[in-house]
Amino acid sequence: MRAAAVQLQSTPDRDRNLAAADRLTRAAAKAGAELVVLPEKWPALGTPEQTIAAAEPFVGPVLQWSRDIARELGIDLVAGSFSERTGEARGANTSIHVGPDGELKASYRKIHMFDVEVGGRVYKESEHETPGDEIVLSETANGLGLGLTICYDVRFPELYRILAVRGAEVMAVPAAFTFATTRDHWEVLLRARAIENQAFVVAANQIGEHAPGIRSGGRSMIVDPWGVVLATAPDTETFVIADLDLERQAEIRRTLPSLANRRPEAYRWPTEVPA
Repeated sequence: MRAAAVQLQSTPDRDRNLAAADRLTRAAAKAGAELVVLPEKWPALGTPEQTIAAAEPFVGPVLQWSRDIARELGIDLVAGSFSERTGEARGANTSIHVGPDGELKASYRKIHMFDVEVGGRVYKESEHETPGDEIVLSETANGLGLGLTICYDVRFPELYRILAVRGAEVMAVPAAFTFATTRDHWEVLLRARAIENQAFVVAANQIGEHAPGIRSGGRSMIVDPWGVVLATAPDTETFVIADLDLERQAEIRRTLPSLANRRPEAYRWPTEVPA
């Protein structure tokens, strides 16, 4: 199976972002990609206020474009994520998976809110978005288990382990990782999630400045179940592509059976975890 991660420099300009996503998705499919992953909040990304202002209902332009292009190109498309208007005071950060027939396969609302301070800037996603509470495993047209996650989720290994135990063979990670954390943490975290779950990771990051002081680090990449980086994007709008060797994955899981050697009966969560 051939997979691609699309890297964008999204802005508050929806038309501009859609044109870039459409062009690069088509280019990836022309290069043979059967699975294409877009980055987090690719339809509109700017200040928190600009991003939320661009929110749309679940059944809206993003879903329609995703269904149309997936059907036209005959691909599995993880349409990154978009700001979903839910009818509540706060919306959601929502990812969708559409199959080659243009039908919606699954949707996932980001579970972990990016409430942090990085590089002297405070981020507070929970002010605008409600976290999801459901772990979502989808399936590609050729029967591969596809785990849906978004950005900050990658720092929570328990999410990825549950996906792997449920049958995920590929993990999609659409992201808008900050410049600072991309440089120091991005590759390490992606490779760790791939190694510990013996899964492919297809990580599509944003690149560049989206609004004054809001900058993503790029380096979109595809990692194999041994932790080998198969492809890394340069610092521009582009896509990276790689073949996912499923026989190699099966061999890794057979010869180094860390998933099979789990001992759930010995794992006991502490009742309280100090922050």
